[in-house]
Amino acid sequence: MTTFDEREKGYEAQLAHDEDLRFKAYVRRNRLLGLWAAEKLGKSGQAAEDYANALIQAHLEQNGDETVFAKLRADFSAAGLPDSDHQIHREMAELLAKATKDVVAGTSQAH
Repeated sequence: MTTFDEREKGYEAQLAHDEDLRFKAYVRRNRLLGLWAAEKLGKSGQAAEDYANALIQAHLEQNGDETVFAKLRADFSAAGLPDSDHQIHREMAELLAKATKDVVAGTSQAH
């Protein structure tokens, strides 16, 4: 195998690894986001877990962040919560940063 082939396989492996971490970070973010939103909506226990799982499913089955945001916006509006679009987007971004950090830290601990 040539050096070029080895380098190409290395890049492909890194890309696959990065995609796996990104997927795990989004799943973790959506769980945290779902629990945050559930608390604001007055849900607790299994109802909060179910809500978090619904956000994870929405992200996986449809258009990702746009679908998650739309669900949160609709649920908050229906409940009369005053959170603005900006506040929801900010929470999504902050929780993604936290989830990414947690996933990366967990990966480095596993090695």
